Amino acid sequence: MIDAAETESLLSKLCVELGFCLPPEKENRLIRNPPKTIDDFTDAVFRAEGLNPQYAERHLYRQVRDKVAEAFEKHNNDHFFESIKNARY
Repeated sequence: MIDAAETESLLSKLCVELGFCLPPEKENRLIRNPPKTIDDFTDAVFRAEGLNPQYAERHLYRQVRDKVAEAFEKHNNDHFFESIKNARY
């Protein structure tokens, strides 16, 4: 799961790159309580934008999901390398 700063960065990227600029109250809700999975986060972004993810254009859904997946993967990689760096042998 990504943290608040990573969520804020991701939402900014979705706004600038894909036009998913959420209303402040919905953006703040996602930042305070980010969904735990890539699919749940992607669906939450669509719902916050007032769209039903089930009826979204597939290419647009994939674009948003790809950005979300990228943020989740970066988070996992950063934490993995941080754990290795801090490991004591």
